[in-house]
Amino acid sequence: MAKVIAEKVQEQVQVDSPKMVEIKHLRSMKDEAGKDVSVVDWTETKSLDEAISQAEADLVNAEARVTELKADIAEYKKIKG
Repeated sequence: MAKVIAEKVQEQVQVDSPKMVEIKHLRSMKDEAGKDVSVVDWTETKSLDEAISQAEADLVNAEARVTELKADIAEYKKIKG
């Protein structure tokens, strides 16, 4: 799923206030003419540190999944001969 990530501008910024990001989650659809368009499915706002931590955790999970899939492919190829 595509995303648009931007810094969330805070109107009253305090010195100790963490930076925030706004994440718009997009999905593809077709318009009336049949052309592909992206629409905002949902929007979330979170602290920049939280967003980075979540992205790093997602990356670890994705890397583990890739390792599993490579092992699966190797097993399938053994069976295929």
